[in-house]
Amino acid sequence: MPNNNLLFDTVKLGSITIDNRVGVAPMTRTSATPEGVATDEMVNYYAKFARGGFSLIITEGTYPDDAYSQGYFDQPGIINDEQIKGWKKVTDAVHQEGGKIILQLMHAGALSQGNRFVKDSIGPSVVEPKGEQMKVYGGNGKFPVPKEATKEDIKVVIKGFAEAAKNAKKAGFDGVEIHGANGYILDQFLTDYANKRTDEYGGTTENRVRLLVEVSEAVREAVGKDYPVGIRISQGKINDYYHKWADKEKDAEIIFGQLGQAGLDFIHVTEFEAWQPAFSEGEETGATLAALAKKYSKLPVIANGSLHDPEKAKEIIEKGEADVITLGRGALANHDWANKVKNGEQPDEFVPEKTLSPDAKIKGFEV
Repeated sequence: MPNNNLLFDTVKLGSITIDNRVGVAPMTRTSATPEGVATDEMVNYYAKFARGGFSLIITEGTYPDDAYSQGYFDQPGIINDEQIKGWKKVTDAVHQEGGKIILQLMHAGALSQGNRFVKDSIGPSVVEPKGEQMKVYGGNGKFPVPKEATKEDIKVVIKGFAEAAKNAKKAGFDGVEIHGANGYILDQFLTDYANKRTDEYGGTTENRVRLLVEVSEAVREAVGKDYPVGIRISQGKINDYYHKWADKEKDAEIIFGQLGQAGLDFIHVTEFEAWQPAFSEGEETGATLAALAKKYSKLPVIANGSLHDPEKAKEIIEKGEADVITLGRGALANHDWANKVKNGEQPDEFVPEKTLSPDAKIKGFEV
């Protein structure tokens, strides 16, 4: 790659500067202890991405409370001193390799399929989630029907994100990302068919995005003005891959516009192919979700979705649609993707049988 490749320019996300525009996407691994503590395996896993030239690493989704947030057994948490100490080993290792690391805070809501604290799940409404539980994470069959979250439950959700963000600071993370994507609880509130509420959290798009905004504002207040806070947004979900927002760009304007005023430093969007139009053919703009996020939020945007082809990654940055790209499959296949591309080498293709070998101990991932 020539030296003028914008992928290797520095960029600011809130108060931090990252050395290039290439990051590792959050990928579910379920390799913590049963008590939710990060392991030495996780220390090595994250550190090798920083060693391979990725300037930003976003962790797997981490549960923020001891109520309904945990989604999978052996998922890491960030709710007590033991978990904070475990994560501190990870952040220290990444920092020693010259990288920055952001903790993703995730509340599974109705998609929980393994919670050591409670047996029930909650969602915005009493609606059975689409699809089936993921066997790779120990699930089986349909998702249970959730209880409708009470106003008190919603307060617990918001407080959990805020307290967990403060714990992330203690653990040495360079920032936090609120998981508002992929069908988990914040996305459940945003999704028309999952949210049948008639109060201020249901109905219109403005109401359905309210919880995402309130969580963002609460996290910002908890960590102070100089600590990087972002949110991840998607249309598709792990249990409804092809979902699209009903009102298309009008919804994008409301969602990203509201989030742009919520005290966030960045928005991380994910689609299957990040360069494709966000909505069906025939749309006048044909804009990508990343471009719409940038247009309406006025915030830095991280784009994710099949960007392991260096030319695709470079193009979305050059077009100004995104400020940073993150890789899932590309990073798993090439822990040194950033170094390879910077040196003009072609990255390896992602081959699940090769990349996810039994001795790799990676039980599953999202891309």
